[in-house]
Amino acid sequence: MTVVPGKAVPRGRFPHVKVAGGFAFVSGTSSRRVDNSIAGASVDSLGTVSLDIREQTRAVLENIRDILGAVGAGLEDLVSVTTYLVSMNDFGGYNEVYAEFFDESGPARTTVAVHQLPHPQLLIEIQAVAAIPQRSQ
Repeated sequence: MTVVPGKAVPRGRFPHVKVAGGFAFVSGTSSRRVDNSIAGASVDSLGTVSLDIREQTRAVLENIRDILGAVGAGLEDLVSVTTYLVSMNDFGGYNEVYAEFFDESGPARTTVAVHQLPHPQLLIEIQAVAAIPQRSQ
């Protein structure tokens, strides 16, 4: 299973996750929902857009958790994450929520700023690698 039911369909011809060599390689994941709305993004009646890095970060990590669950792994199995932020001004809020999920025993991490992501309301995308646990038979 490479495209996970109940998750937003990838915006291209690639899987949510690829399993190889005992590892799960999770494609860049955003806070996009299955209905294509964006968690952490809202527009009021006047058209003013509000974007929340904390809500988007939480939704991204929950999406990754669900994707890993589809291949028998979990967030505790992550060995490496790469985070793409549209603005390093969001680093504090992102880091705050990240710390709700991981501590210093968590995955290796790199965070970089990028010019933009595939949707103007996206502030963050995370790519991840997890070791799939060997279940005893």
